[in-house]
Amino acid sequence: MSDAPGVSLPPLREVVQRHGLIATKALGQNFLFDEQLLARIAAVPGDLKGQNVLEVGPGPGGLTRALLRRGANVTAIEMDRRCLPALAELAEAFPGQLRVIEGDAMKIAPGELFEAPWHVVANLPYNVGTALFTGWLSGQDWPPPWRSLTLMFQQEVAERIIAAPSSDAYGRLAVLAQWRAAPRIAMRVHRSAFTPPPKVMSAIIHVEPAAMPEGVSARMLERVTEAAFGQRRKMLRQSLKGLPGALEALETRGIDAQRRAETLSVAEFVAIARALTR
Repeated sequence: MSDAPGVSLPPLREVVQRHGLIATKALGQNFLFDEQLLARIAAVPGDLKGQNVLEVGPGPGGLTRALLRRGANVTAIEMDRRCLPALAELAEAFPGQLRVIEGDAMKIAPGELFEAPWHVVANLPYNVGTALFTGWLSGQDWPPPWRSLTLMFQQEVAERIIAAPSSDAYGRLAVLAQWRAAPRIAMRVHRSAFTPPPKVMSAIIHVEPAAMPEGVSARMLERVTEAAFGQRRKMLRQSLKGLPGALEALETRGIDAQRRAETLSVAEFVAIARALTR
């Protein structure tokens, strides 16, 4: 793992100690210091040389280093200003490759930062990870402006993203992630790899866009899954009765209204949403 020509970066732990950085629970922070592990994460999206990469919550810059070493042009959004001096040192070490924006990623649209396409690679803060993920997956425009998402989640959330019908983890998140994209678990990360160690295991999810089914409103699919899984223990005839036309859509698509949401395939949810799309 070579650095920019003429630059030798100090160990991450040394940087953290020098800047007095302590992971803050309120910000969902858990730092990774294992540079071999970070290099493996940065390699998941493939060749990033000259590619635009969005990183959310870089903290002291461990994953940022790994991305820069792969030749990526990184835009990092960080709301913890304690980390900015450490990131500024990285920007100096890799001239022209790193742009740091102080702010809340929930309030910043990537399209305002750079032109498409881009990759997202991030050890997401646990408290906003799912919200950011569903935001990147939503919207009618498809394919999306991002080429891939490579994201660290709690393992439980990662399992929900890739879950199959009739499994305990299957729910709205799985449908929204799978109906026009291909998510997979790229690697699992033991809790002991973090400082401080979280209470749960983590996993890296890698997502690439797939073909979007024709004739389906993304917003309608969101409404159908929200209603169906909002009362997941009830039969569809009960959970979907508040959605105009939904029960008729079940009948026309040959879906038994006595089934429960977790038994429907992604394709069946798409079929219902297509029938309701005006």
